[in-house]
Amino acid sequence: MSTKRFTLVINPGATSTKAAIYEGENEVFTENLSHPIEEIQKFHEVADQFDYRKGAILDMLKRHDIGTDEIAIVMGRGGLTRPCESGTYEVNDLMKQECHDGIQGKHACNLGALIADSIAREIGLAHAYISDPGIVDERPDFAKISGHPEFDLDPSREGVIWHCLNQKMTAKLYARELGKRYEDLNLIIAHMGGGVSVGVHAHGRCVEVNRALCGLGAFSPTRCGSINASKLIEVACSGKYDEAKLKKMVTAEGGFVAYLGTNDAYEVEKKALAGDEKCKLLVDAFTYQVSMEISRLAAVVNGKVDAILLTGGIAYSKPWMAMIEERVGWIAPVKVYKGENEMLALAMCGKEILDGEPAKIYK
Repeated sequence: MSTKRFTLVINPGATSTKAAIYEGENEVFTENLSHPIEEIQKFHEVADQFDYRKGAILDMLKRHDIGTDEIAIVMGRGGLTRPCESGTYEVNDLMKQECHDGIQGKHACNLGALIADSIAREIGLAHAYISDPGIVDERPDFAKISGHPEFDLDPSREGVIWHCLNQKMTAKLYARELGKRYEDLNLIIAHMGGGVSVGVHAHGRCVEVNRALCGLGAFSPTRCGSINASKLIEVACSGKYDEAKLKKMVTAEGGFVAYLGTNDAYEVEKKALAGDEKCKLLVDAFTYQVSMEISRLAAVVNGKVDAILLTGGIAYSKPWMAMIEERVGWIAPVKVYKGENEMLALAMCGKEILDGEPAKIYK
């Protein structure tokens, strides 16, 4: 008879779902389950993709001969629910409803809790779990003032949207390497992928970070970053675009997509190195803006920064990371963590639950 020893990790993205089996902190296997854009476009809403993506995960388990009686815990990527504290949460009915409705945005990550909960219940587990969702908000109240009350976010239902899971995990990995705790350090962490979030972590809390999904901070392959408010008003009132198109320009059709027609940072890097002047200009602009974000956050902790950590898919680019380090290395030592650590983060949080750490209740 099989024993329950595995953690199933589920991380839905825009056109793929990463799924993995871990034993403790050790990866048994990971698959990037691709969802062709023509398949995704058949679904009217993100929530409608539930059965399609769940089926792909179950098929993966069959291919690898993983019995459901071997799975001890199911961990999903958290969705865009209301702001909450950092930590690991049981998936409950309230969380599922808010993920289904996409109350802070219709993003594939909303499917993480829904699919994890469904699979967990089907195999006889009482709960599925999520950890450090991208809506964790640990900023002090004065950091939430926009400059005009009409533009302030409602803290009961709106907050920052950032790469909390990877940033927190990268911070903990760095602290472990030093033989210290995450809570002992002041760190600035830049996650650079399809979106860019730069956060300053002071003694275990991310006390400032940009709202990466909605047009703040540095631009990214798909997002426009901080933009001129007067120009935005002018464009919005021009009659050329409706509200839906304007939101798409900010969140999905900005950055490299708007200027270069691609969201592939590696393609942009190759063309820049080959002498393409427009690509080179955009590379310079991107690294400049990320560096500015890092630099301004040093003020939040009075310049007392132990290290700057660069992570995400774009961190694979040695030339770009060197350009950022040249601008910000005076603040603190810079270390690069290529890719993202979200799957490992979820596996480690699952292990903590299995070891007896209590989960939080979302409410």
